[in-house]
This record gives sequence, C-alpha cells and structure tokens, in this order.
Amino acid sequence: MNTQLWLLTMGLYEMLNEKELEGVIAHELSHIKHYDILIGTIAAVFAGAIAMIANMMQFGAMFGGNNNRQGSNPIMMIVMAILLPLAASVIQMTVSRSREYMADEGSARMTGNPAGLQSALAKLENYAKSGNQIHNATEQTAHMFIINPFSGFKSTLGNLFRTHPTTEDRILRLEELKKEI
Repeated sequence: MNTQLWLLTMGLYEMLNEKELEGVIAHELSHIKHYDILIGTIAAVFAGAIAMIANMMQFGAMFGGNNNRQGSNPIMMIVMAILLPLAASVIQMTVSRSREYMADEGSARMTGNPAGLQSALAKLENYAKSGNQIHNATEQTAHMFIINPFSGFKSTLGNLFRTHPTTEDRILRLEELKKEI
C-alpha cells in the first residue's frame, strides 16, 4: 500500500467522525458517478487548445506574418495572446468549482445527511486555516483535495483562479439542501 495514501487516509480517519467520513467518501464517489475526471480533461484540452492558438498569435505578432493582409493588427494579436490563456484558465477553474458543488449535492443526496459533509468541510477548512501544512499539497495537486489546501494563505487574485469554491459557500449550499432533503 502507498504510504502517502495511508497517512492521508489515517489523517482523515483520526480527524473526522463516522458521519463526516461518510460525507467525504460520498463526495468523492459523486465525482466518479458524474464523470468529473472526463469533464475536467475535456476542459483542460480546450484550455490547452486556446493556449496554443494564443501562442500562434504571439509568434504571428512578433514575426509579422503576412503584412499585405488588410486588418492585421499586431497590437491586438498581442493583447489576445495574453487574454486568451487567462480566459481559458478562468473557464477551467469555473468548471472545476461547479463540479465541486455538484459533488457536494451528490454526497448530501447519497447519504441523506448534508450535515456530515458540512461538519467535515468546516473541520478541514479550520485545519488548513490554522496554518497546518497539508502533506504533499502543491498547486498542481490542489484540485485533488476536498477543500483548498492553501486556504490558510491569502490569495492576491481572490476567487478567480480557485479550483474549489469557498468552504463557506459550500456549507451554505448544503444548508439549503437540508430543507429539501
């Protein structure tokens, strides 16, 4: 068994009670049920394609391309080369955040107990905000955690590039689901 996985599992097991663990596991199963890996991959492919187009525009602007063409504006090409990758990233992060909300709802419906996931999210968020280092968390792996592992650190760009919605928003949405379930 992978030791890192074992430590992570033991950390959750020691931190959360049975209902909270049930909510977290149901959340992850909901990701599987809704094909979130496939959807995330498709979003990443589109973001990559947009980034490639932006790179081509940058090279076109730098090397001039066909100067005889009417309407060729190198300044506009440079601006688009900068804005397109940013827009692609924002779209990709928005898709990721919406999938988190869907997994939260799936967990609440699967378990019939939104309070378990709410409590788990609050505990994990408080752990991250208290400055505790979440083992093996990097910017590249942040999307694989149930909460943003860097929520204890202030972001200069706010929520724009977050892979996860804020825990407060997620808990509020789960509170609304309590009335429905």
